[in-house]
Amino acid sequence: MIHNIFHRHRELPDDLWVRCSACHELIYRREFDNHLQTCPKCNFHSRLPARERIAQLVDGGRWTEENSTLQPGDPLGFVSVGQTYPDKVAETQRRTGLAEAMLTGTAEIEGVPVRLAVCDFAFLGASMGSVVGEKVALAAELSADDHRPLLLVSASGGARMHEGIYSLLQMAKTAAAIARLGRAGVPCISLLTDPTTGGVTASFASLGDIILAEHGALIGFAGPRVIKETIKKDLPEGFQRSEFLLEHGFLDFIVPRKELKEKLATVLSLFKN
Repeated sequence: MIHNIFHRHRELPDDLWVRCSACHELIYRREFDNHLQTCPKCNFHSRLPARERIAQLVDGGRWTEENSTLQPGDPLGFVSVGQTYPDKVAETQRRTGLAEAMLTGTAEIEGVPVRLAVCDFAFLGASMGSVVGEKVALAAELSADDHRPLLLVSASGGARMHEGIYSLLQMAKTAAAIARLGRAGVPCISLLTDPTTGGVTASFASLGDIILAEHGALIGFAGPRVIKETIKKDLPEGFQRSEFLLEHGFLDFIVPRKELKEKLATVLSLFKN
């Protein structure tokens, strides 16, 4: 009998429980998933893969991907710790099942047509290289043509060092594309998730007509540790978190993940002709 109980115990799935990264409480996996991977105890919002994010937001989880074949080049012949940039990309592609750090495509949210550009932090920290910049620019240009509102979902560590100046050029490129979209009279909505930093924050992520964020997201250019070491001063409590930025006028809304689809549908309806 003891042997049988032990045997059944071993058959329990390994991921039955998850530990919250913020409060460190154990959460039943089903409860965690029912809360869209947010902690029911402290409201910590975990990072989501791009495909899972899209599935949560769009009607029936149905969407049509665009520009899926774009691949990064190796303009600098970058090598780090004996590994070439192409090898690093190939390794990341195998691990994540993604071609790059951003997915773009079309879908509907509560019946409203929309175009999405969604970052995936698991792909090299969703760093912005030439492909990410090109995908944002193409999404903006396509939306200017077909008048679908553009929803940007950002999560990034910043510019991709492997591409050097080619990465930094994407800041100007994406900003110009969003400006052309605005001149075409097509709305751009930006959702900032944890973390949104560096060149992505300093370009397309901050240029939405309406800017939303998730609870507790780190949002800024340089990180708080770097800023503190540079200015040699303590930073305000909650500095660079979404609640701090809402209080100081950088954001329009902070939206709980379970309410996000409904809130986006409401915002999109305001722009309907």
